[in-house]
Order: sequence, then C-alpha cells, then structure tokens
Amino acid sequence: MNRKKIYEEVEEVIVSYCQDCFLQKQFRKDKGRSYAHQFCISQCTVGEKLRKLGNRLIDDSHL
Repeated sequence: MNRKKIYEEVEEVIVSYCQDCFLQKQFRKDKGRSYAHQFCISQCTVGEKLRKLGNRLIDDSHL
C-alpha cells in the first residue's frame, strides 16, 4: 500500500474515532494531557490501529 493511502487511512481513523472521544477529553480534564495521551497509545483499540498504520509507514520507508 502506498504512503498516501496509509496517511488517508490514519486521517480517517482520527476524524472518525479520536476527534470527539469522550474518554480522551475526560482523562485530559481529570488526569492531564500526558495521561490521556499515554492511555490512547497503550490501552485504546483505536490507538493500537493507529500504531499499526504507523509501523506500516515505517516499514514502507525502508523499501
């Protein structure tokens, strides 16, 4: 898959799921930006999908 399509998929995921995420907003309010970011990266299923897409971008750049 080319890089442009991966970027488009990342953007679609962020707009669809992350932009209005209640958990992220609540964690940010209650525990701070760092905690909310760490939660998204390590525990959220959407964050896992974004991480996989990012790894595909990295793998694609090595070709």
